[in-house]
Amino acid sequence: MFRRLCLVAAMAMAVAMLGSGGPASASAGQVKAVISLSDQSMKVTVNGWRRYSWKVSTARRGYRTPRGRFRPTRMYKRYFSKKYHNSPMPYSVFFHHGYAIHGTNSVKNLGRPASHGCVRLHPDHARKLYELVQRYGKANTEIVVVR
Repeated sequence: MFRRLCLVAAMAMAVAMLGSGGPASASAGQVKAVISLSDQSMKVTVNGWRRYSWKVSTARRGYRTPRGRFRPTRMYKRYFSKKYHNSPMPYSVFFHHGYAIHGTNSVKNLGRPASHGCVRLHPDHARKLYELVQRYGKANTEIVVVR
C-alpha cells in the first residue's frame, strides 16, 4: 500500500511539472533563442528542451543584424520605433543597443530578410517569447544570432 501511494504521489508531481512547463522557480530555468540568419528561423529551447521553431525576418540588403551571444537588456509589451516612422514593435525584447526581437504586422515576409536589422516574428510568437523571458528572467535568457 505504501509503495502504491509513493508511486501515485511521484506520478502526480511529474504531471504537475509537465503541465506547468517545468520547474516553478525562475532561477531554475534557462531560455535560449537561436536565430539563424541563413535559415531565417528561430529555435527556442527551455531547460534544454526544444519548445518552438519559428520563421523570422532579419536584416535585408543594406542593413545588418548583429551576430553573437546576447542577454536581453530591456523589454516592452508595446513599443514604437523611434527611428523608423513610429512602426509598431509589439512584445519587444531588446538584446543589443537598438536591436530587438519583436512582433510584426508584415507576416507575409517572415522567412526571408526584410527588416532594418531587428528580428521580426509573428506577433503570437513574439508574445510567447516575451512571456518566456518574463517568466524565467533576462539573466536566465540567452539570445544567439548565427550566420
